[in-house]
Amino acid sequence: MSALFQPFTVRNLTLRNRIWVSPMCQYSVFDEDGVPTTWHQVHLGALATGGSALVITEATAVTAEGRITPRDTGIWNDTQRDAWRPIVDFIHSQGAAAGIQLAHAGRKASSYPAWGFSQNGTVPAAERGWQTVAPSAVPFAGYDTPSALDSDGIDAVVAAFVAGAHRAVAAGFDLVELHAAHGYLLHQFLSPLSNERTDEFGGSLENRARLLLRIVREIRSALGDELPVLVRFSATDWTEGGWDEQQTATVAGWAKEAGADFFDISTGGNVADAKIPLAPGYQVPFSDYVREHAGVATSAIGLITEPRQAEEIIASGKADVVMLARELLRDPHWPLRAAHELGVELDYWPQQYLRAQWR
Repeated sequence: MSALFQPFTVRNLTLRNRIWVSPMCQYSVFDEDGVPTTWHQVHLGALATGGSALVITEATAVTAEGRITPRDTGIWNDTQRDAWRPIVDFIHSQGAAAGIQLAHAGRKASSYPAWGFSQNGTVPAAERGWQTVAPSAVPFAGYDTPSALDSDGIDAVVAAFVAGAHRAVAAGFDLVELHAAHGYLLHQFLSPLSNERTDEFGGSLENRARLLLRIVREIRSALGDELPVLVRFSATDWTEGGWDEQQTATVAGWAKEAGADFFDISTGGNVADAKIPLAPGYQVPFSDYVREHAGVATSAIGLITEPRQAEEIIASGKADVVMLARELLRDPHWPLRAAHELGVELDYWPQQYLRAQWR
């Protein structure tokens, strides 16, 4: 039996295999109102037809000011909630589960989209940009200086994440993922390179983790025991003196105690000039480390492209799940092809595509 195609259960949710769709920003809300469009339905729906067990949305902002770019999706109002519902329904119709990544970009918000613009960095107010916020008034390289959040601002961030989780449930999502990676707001609080606070949210590891853990606890309290809560971490800043896998494992253990169920392990994003040694599966060791040292379930991501590579990661116990991103953009039906190459017969090919099965 293939390890990659064994079901996996998170809290009360059983997923049909160990291949999950990683959140991937599309920068395609051209009205800049945070409302997902037909592009998102087709994009995410195609990934569901391809056989993945879980489809997670792009980073979806819990406030307008929390968007990475003006063209990001949101879930800070009911119009956005209602627009997500048919997308979720279609994902479910294909036998996949639907997850939403709740995000706040912090000092990396109000930036130009990754395509369609020649500029980089912060969108100015004259072009409908906005003032960004962060744990400290420390800018990301090439971006404007953010405002440091005060206690009321921190309370508002927590409330926005909880409200986003409520709307996610109302839209039919099966789980939420908290984005604490890639240099966005929760990661900014975690890393000593971006958090210079001297109050209860800065300094020690316990203090730097306080915001994330508070959000986990309040979402768990507000939504009860049914909803799985995932956390995405960048396990290292790839910079001396920054966030690392030891701190990640410690905070993952605390987050599990606070009510989180699963940990999506990526790396980087908080330091612009970090030297990242890209290679096939280069982030898998970090998933393995956090899984072993925190005693939690993890996923691995990062240049995982071949079925036998993914099979080995799961079979060897380096991760419980693989998350794919760019490979699924190239081939949304990668899970169906992987099953063929690994000799697995699936009963969830789309009926419309049965004529395309390998013989």
